[in-house]
Amino acid sequence: MTDLFLGWIIKIVVIFGILMTAVAYLSYMERKVMGWIQLRVGPNRVGPHGLLQPLADGLKFIFKEDVIPRDANRLLFAVAPALFLVPALMTFIVIPYGSQVTILGRTINLEVTRLDVGLLYLLALGSLSVYGIVLAGWSSNNKYSLIGSLRSSAQMISYELALGLSIVGVLIQSGSLDLVRIVQAQGGWHGLKWNVFAFQELGFVIFYIAALAETNRVPFDLPEAEGELVAGYHTEYSSMKMAMFLMAEEANVITSSSVAVTLFFGGWMGPGVGQYPWLSLVYFLGKVFVIVFLFLWIRFTLPRFRYDQLMDFGWKILLPAAIINVVITATIAMFFPGFFGS
Repeated sequence: MTDLFLGWIIKIVVIFGILMTAVAYLSYMERKVMGWIQLRVGPNRVGPHGLLQPLADGLKFIFKEDVIPRDANRLLFAVAPALFLVPALMTFIVIPYGSQVTILGRTINLEVTRLDVGLLYLLALGSLSVYGIVLAGWSSNNKYSLIGSLRSSAQMISYELALGLSIVGVLIQSGSLDLVRIVQAQGGWHGLKWNVFAFQELGFVIFYIAALAETNRVPFDLPEAEGELVAGYHTEYSSMKMAMFLMAEEANVITSSSVAVTLFFGGWMGPGVGQYPWLSLVYFLGKVFVIVFLFLWIRFTLPRFRYDQLMDFGWKILLPAAIINVVITATIAMFFPGFFGS
């Protein structure tokens, strides 16, 4: 029992360190990609090729003055960033990022913990982040912050329905809520059994669009539209509280990409994983990198929706498409038992 507990602690510390480093350098990558797309240089002053820019940004946030508005609710104003950041970090503990590897004679599963209902855990924690945004907007006692938080709550509730329904087809095909089993069900045939190529193409498109909306990314960044709301729900925040909101947004991008890879792109599956288990980690990270890059590409390419267009698209197009995908998958599973191999 002690060894098991110690293993959990070591995995949590390692994953937390890697995730926070990835969050820091995702901001660097985002600015570099923006520079490439807009024919600019991007960060290039701090360190070789600007690689120390995330460290400089972190020091800047640490030493900035922490300003709290005079009429704000001080308790909720301080708690809101943590309510947004903590769920974003906790979701990663159930994502399998590799197969089993052997280190010093010990077999280690490359996930922090495994739950039979891991997918439900992800959906539950993902729905909690809206509370941090709503409380941040309300406690700031700022009309722009409040409007941004109300937009965000309506947007996240609307697109959460399509997001949840988009993965039902995956659940029907794999017959499990266990993320490891979902990955294993996509093994073999050199990627042809990945769900994105096996009757869940529509499901992935819906999932990805809904994930863009859930993470408040362009073209769904209405809650923090700079041209309309100054900065939205975090207008009044500064110092490390502001940094926590930014870190949570980047962490949500990484988590959403990891979930997309797990559900639709075979997770850590790939050629040679059986003979060389460490390859599973390489495959997983490579796939996540591609999905994250697509997030950034979309941000610097597409314009922002109007709010009425955003809501119409979610309720009138995305939700019906998700329902159609569920009906088609369920019909195939009902009339052709064993078709999906489950």
